Amino acid sequence: MRPLSARIDFSDPDNPGGPRLRCAFGAPRQTLVAHGLEQVRPVLDAVQAAAAQGRWCVGYLRYEAAPAFDTALAVHAAQGPLAWFAVYDEALPWPRDDAAGTAQVQWQETCSRPAFDAALDRIQCAIAEGELYQVNFTAPLRGVLRGGPDGDAALALFAALQRAQPGAYAAYLDTSDEQVLSVSPELFFDWHAGRILTRPMKGTAPRGATPAEDAAQADALRTSAKERAENVMVVDLLRNDLSRIAEPFSVRVPRLFHTEALATVWQMTSDVQAHTRAACSLADVFAALFPCGSVTGAPKVRAMQMIRALEPQARGVYCGALGVVRPGEQGTRATFNVPIRTVTLQGAALRCGIGSGITSGASADAEWQEWRHKRAFVERASSPFDLLETLALEDGVLRDAPAHLARMAAAAAHFGYPWQPLSVDQCLQDLAQAHPQGMWRVRLLLDARGQMQAGAYELPASPLRVRLQLADHAIDEAHGEFVRFKTTRRAHYEAFTPMQPGVFDSLLWNAKGEITECTRGNVALLLDGNWVTPPLRCGLLDGIGRANALRDGRVTEAVVRLDDLPRVQALAFVNSLRGWISADLDRRCV
Repeated sequence: MRPLSARIDFSDPDNPGGPRLRCAFGAPRQTLVAHGLEQVRPVLDAVQAAAAQGRWCVGYLRYEAAPAFDTALAVHAAQGPLAWFAVYDEALPWPRDDAAGTAQVQWQETCSRPAFDAALDRIQCAIAEGELYQVNFTAPLRGVLRGGPDGDAALALFAALQRAQPGAYAAYLDTSDEQVLSVSPELFFDWHAGRILTRPMKGTAPRGATPAEDAAQADALRTSAKERAENVMVVDLLRNDLSRIAEPFSVRVPRLFHTEALATVWQMTSDVQAHTRAACSLADVFAALFPCGSVTGAPKVRAMQMIRALEPQARGVYCGALGVVRPGEQGTRATFNVPIRTVTLQGAALRCGIGSGITSGASADAEWQEWRHKRAFVERASSPFDLLETLALEDGVLRDAPAHLARMAAAAAHFGYPWQPLSVDQCLQDLAQAHPQGMWRVRLLLDARGQMQAGAYELPASPLRVRLQLADHAIDEAHGEFVRFKTTRRAHYEAFTPMQPGVFDSLLWNAKGEITECTRGNVALLLDGNWVTPPLRCGLLDGIGRANALRDGRVTEAVVRLDDLPRVQALAFVNSLRGWISADLDRRCV
C-alpha cells in the first residue's frame, strides 16, 4: 500500500499574489477520523490541540457532516468518513515530480438537460412562493482514470488540474481509501490571531476570446444586477453566520463585488471578516459557518432541504471543507477552501461536482451554459495535449516565425506551460539549417513540461482551388479555449473531417448560425463586393494568415451568417502554411 500523503499549495489570503504555502507531507504520525456525527466535533478539537503542539493537520469535512453542528441541516447519508485529518510532525518541500506521469479521463454527465430544467422549475417555484431566495444546485460528472501505476496517474491528474486552474487553494490528499484532488479557487475561511476572513464566490462569466471581449465580460459581471444580487445574498448569509462567533460590532465587509480572472471563467468574490471571541474553538468556527453559504443558498436550512430533495446522491468532499491547520508565530492558523473544482478518486472511479446558484432571475439556458464553462477546467486537465504551431520552411527561411512564436507563447501563458524563448529559437534554427532547400511543413510542439519538439516534412505544392463543404451542425466548442488556441487536442475539429472524395475541408458555424472558420484554416468570403473574414468573437483561431490579410487590407472583419451564404460571391481558404487558396462551397449544402 502506498504511504499516506498530502500536498498543499495555498495562496496567502491576505496577499494572493505573494508567497504561497506550498509543501508536502509523508506518512502521518496519526489520523483523526469521524465516522459518526457525534465524532465530528471531537475530531476538530483534536486537530486544534495537535496544531497547538506544533504539528500540521491536513484533512477535510464532507458536506454530510453538517448535521453534526445543526440537526436541521438536511443531507444524504455519507459515503465515507464525515471528517478525516492526517497529523504530521513537519512539512516537507514540494516534490519535483509534480508533472510526472500521464492521466486520461473521459467524463460523463449524470444530469440530463430535461432533469436540469425540471430541477430549476422546482427551485423557481419555491422562490416565487417565498420559501427561499437562492439554491445552489449541483450534479456530479463521473469518469474512469487511465494512466500509470499506483499513484502516478492520480498525481499526474492533480498536476494537470493545477495547470488548468492555477493560483487556486490546491490540495492533494491520499487517505489510501480515496484520493482528493482539489484546485478550488474559493477560500472558505482563514482564521488566526483572532481574525477570521471568509471570501464567498458567487457570480460567473466566461472569459472572452480577445482582450477587449475579456474586459467586457468582466465589466458585465461586475455590473450585472442578477450576479450582484446573488453575491449579496451569500454575503448577508455569511455576515449572519460570522456574528455567532464574532466579537460585537466586528463583522464587516471590506471588499464587495471583486472580479477574479480564472483560466476559463471570471468569478465574483467578496470579503467578509470579523474578530472571533476569546473562547472560540475550531469546532465553534465550523458550527457557525459550515457548510459555506456559497454552496447551499439562502436561507441555509431551507436551501439544504431543497438540495436534499433535488440531488439524488451525497455530495461528499465536494462542497464540504478541505484545508490545513498549522502552527504559527501567533498561534495556530486554519485555512480551508470550499472544495469546488474538486475531483475525488476511489480506485479508478472519478467524480467531480459542478453547480451554480439559482435565483429568481436565473434562466435554464444561461445556467446550463455556466455549468459548461465551469467544467472546462477538468476537461482541459483530463487528457494530455501539446501546444502546436505549423510553419512553412522555404529554402531555409521560416515564414512568419515571430508571429507563430508569439502565438505559442500566449498559449503557453494561458495553459501554464513553461516557455523558454532561447530554447525555442535554437530548436527552430537547428531545423532550418538542416533543411536549407525546398518547401517543408514544420510541426512545432510544446508539452506541459516545457519540452520542445520540431519536425520537418515535405510540403507538396498547394492546389490552386479547393472544394469546401458546409458543416451539417454547429460546432459546440466554438467559444472554447481549444478553438482560441492551437493544440493537438482536435477532436472537435476531427468530427467535421470531410468524408466525400475531393472535399478539402469543412466550413464551420456556431450555435448562433455565424460562420467561424474551417478545421485547418480560416476563411475569407466575398460578400457584397467586399472580402471579409469572421471576427474572433464568433469563435475561431486567430490565424497568422488571417492576421496578415487583415494587416494588408485584403480583408476586413464582419459577421457572416448562414443566411448570408447565398449572397457570397467567392470564398478563400486562408492559413500561413498554404497561403490564400480560392475555394468553392458545395452549393447542395447552402
